[in-house]
Amino acid sequence: MSNSTKRTYSAYSLDAMHLLGKAIRAERKSKNMSEKSLADRAGVSREFIRRVEQGDMACGIGVVFEIAHIVGIPLFGAEPNTNQLAQHIAEVEGKLTLLPKTIHKKTKVIDDDF
Repeated sequence: MSNSTKRTYSAYSLDAMHLLGKAIRAERKSKNMSEKSLADRAGVSREFIRRVEQGDMACGIGVVFEIAHIVGIPLFGAEPNTNQLAQHIAEVEGKLTLLPKTIHKKTKVIDDDF
């Protein structure tokens, strides 16, 4: 995708990122943490923190997850320092073992011999 192509997102995805950004901002402020100190801990710029808090969809998911963890927002309903995420991972891996490893789109053969 080139830089000139604008990516579109579903309303659900936009709302989810907006909610996560606002939650990060609220937790940061409730911990009396400045944008600068959060940026320093996450290894990003203050501007990046602002973009995350505004719900910018172009922010990398890994960095956003790390920022959420730093301010104490549990992801996927799992509290930090518990094995809840490990349990979820094991459940999904178990499901994946029951599903095909690859999906091939079947092409329909058209009989055009008249």
